[in-house]
Amino acid sequence: MQSGEDIWSALRDSLRSNASEAVWAAGLNTLHLVDYHEDTLVIGAPNQIQLLRVQQRYLPFITEQAARLVGRDVVVSLTVSKEEAELSEPEPPNTAPAITFAASVDRPARLDPRMTFDSFVPGSSNRLAFAAAQSVAETPGRAYNPLMIYGNSGLGKTHLLHAIGNYVQENYPGRKVLYVSTETFLNDFIRAIQTRTQLALHERYRENDVLLIDDIQFMETRGETFHEEIFHTYNALHGEGKQIVLTSDRSPRDLAGLQERFRSRLLQGLVTEIDQPDLETRIAILRSKSEREGIALPNDVAEWIAHRVRDNIRELEGSVTMLRAFANLRQEPISLELAKTHLTNLGQEQVILRPEAILSVVSDFYGLSVDDVRGSKRLRPLVHARHVAMYLIRDLLNNYSYPMIARIFDGRNHTTVISGVEKIRDQLASNPDLLSQINQLKKKLQGEN
Repeated sequence: MQSGEDIWSALRDSLRSNASEAVWAAGLNTLHLVDYHEDTLVIGAPNQIQLLRVQQRYLPFITEQAARLVGRDVVVSLTVSKEEAELSEPEPPNTAPAITFAASVDRPARLDPRMTFDSFVPGSSNRLAFAAAQSVAETPGRAYNPLMIYGNSGLGKTHLLHAIGNYVQENYPGRKVLYVSTETFLNDFIRAIQTRTQLALHERYRENDVLLIDDIQFMETRGETFHEEIFHTYNALHGEGKQIVLTSDRSPRDLAGLQERFRSRLLQGLVTEIDQPDLETRIAILRSKSEREGIALPNDVAEWIAHRVRDNIRELEGSVTMLRAFANLRQEPISLELAKTHLTNLGQEQVILRPEAILSVVSDFYGLSVDDVRGSKRLRPLVHARHVAMYLIRDLLNNYSYPMIARIFDGRNHTTVISGVEKIRDQLASNPDLLSQINQLKKKLQGEN
């Protein structure tokens, strides 16, 4: 019989490995076990705000991971723990206005101490990015400034950002380092406007010797005011010889939504790509992960996993964590049989999804021709289907930039594509019929995929 503590420990490991840094920091790391009985897992949150955030955004993800670990359906219930709530009671209000930014006093850089150069596995797919990151860390502001690292999700870009920050903090203790996601930067910016503390925001970001910004592709659809803030922050830091490192899922040349002057400055530095790792590198990553965490991973299991997961390091490392959790729960060693039994969906072979397939499925779904959906007719059903197709191409094909999508639709201006994608994205939050349509289309496409 699995105890609640064992299940919760395994579930936390699984969530930590399979969630992004942003998701983990946004609320999963604050959860704790309250009770487990009759396949019902009661999880506590420190306050009502955190409970609602987890409930609205991450509950299906938590439930899925719990079911995989236990081997059957599990009901996950969220509650505000009284003990945690008492500990998190707010202090009496201070009469002086204040603003709390992403980097608090006790965690000035928001760095993950596990993500270092020593724990990063270099290979042919990432060797240039790895070497450039090391040079930047050893001589901040002098080697490559700015340094831009791009590539698909899950290949190690965030790891290199943290590795740079950790190295600088360890070897240059007098220098200030700040790691932020683009979403955090945006939230700080909005909060500063709301509280009229823009000057404090400027000081908080521009006082750093090393600024590390993750996922700048999310800047593309933001307003001009935010772009101005990013641009002036960049200029202020670069002008003082301070190091700037950024990551994105695409090259700056393909980030059409950025200001042209900001994009040109990024291209003045070193731009380097991380590609998917080869088989030998994938096996090395699995061995490194297992050795660091004291997991006995047989060679045949490592090779079996490496042959199935080809383009996502997070999934590679997450598979080791999942195997350890299954082995601990069943009190048996990790074996190839265990892996084949419990990692059934690991790295399933996929046919590459292409824009033509998306156009065809969308056209059939709405009873229209592909030529009409791609064309310039302005009839309302055609415009709607056209925007849906643009949205799905952008959502499902991360490597397609707005200009690339524009060329698919009879060479439209990329701003038209941005407008169409944003229109669908905005409507999804309030239009259940549209949400149902999008979900149906994704199921059809994933079936083909």
